[in-house]
Amino acid sequence: QVQLVESGGGLVQTGGSLRLSCEASGSIFRINTMAWYRQALGKQRELVAAVTNNGMTNYADSVKGRFTISRDNAKYTVYLQMSSLKPEDTAVYYCNVIVVHSSVFTTGDYWGQGTQVTVSS
Repeated sequence: QVQLVESGGGLVQTGGSLRLSCEASGSIFRINTMAWYRQALGKQRELVAAVTNNGMTNYADSVKGRFTISRDNAKYTVYLQMSSLKPEDTAVYYCNVIVVHSSVFTTGDYWGQGTQVTVSS
C-alpha cells in the first residue's frame, strides 16, 4: 500500500501564489507518473499537470505559463508551484501517482486526500 499526504493549499488573493506538495510513502519501488488534478464545485475532475519519471511534463492549457510541476524522486514528492492565480483556479486539488510496488512489482494508482485552494477576487 501507498499513502499520499498533501499540503500547501489555502486562501490567496487574485495574482497570488501557492505551492502544493504531495509526499508518497509505503511499498514503493519506483514512481512513474506523478500528477495534480483539480475539481471545482459542480464540475468534473480535470488534469492540471503531470510529470513522468524522466522529467517530461504536461499541462492543461488553462494553467500553462502560470503553474509549474516538479518532483523530487529521492523524497517521493511532487510539487505544484502556482502563480498568477485566478478565481477560476479555485478547486480541491488532488495528487495522483502511479507506483511500482517494491514487493511484487505490480503497479498501483493512488490519490491524495485533496487540498482546498481558494482564490479570492
